[in-house]
Amino acid sequence: MFVTMNRIPVRPEYAEQFEEAFRQRARLVDRMPGFIRNLVLRPKDPGDPYVVMTLWESEEAFRAWTESPAFKEGHARSGTLPKEAFLGPSRLEAFEVVLNSEGQDA
Repeated sequence: MFVTMNRIPVRPEYAEQFEEAFRQRARLVDRMPGFIRNLVLRPKDPGDPYVVMTLWESEEAFRAWTESPAFKEGHARSGTLPKEAFLGPSRLEAFEVVLNSEGQDA
């Protein structure tokens, strides 16, 4: 399994708008081969970034998504919040799962 975590620093006064943008997302990723799940994690401390996590069957499936027309279409709507809604740039992290809670090796 392959996991990405996009850490997005959002100003607290824009938190509700940011969350609503994800509630209204295009959902194009949901139909991509190898896609498992998308999670949007709200920070307990308003100074910490949101985390947008995606789970994939493989890194290749994730890469296929980022190179697809659906990716471009889905992210075209991501500019709906003004620049000042963010405390800084987002940071994408990527991980390979070596063990999961179900006791299955990756």
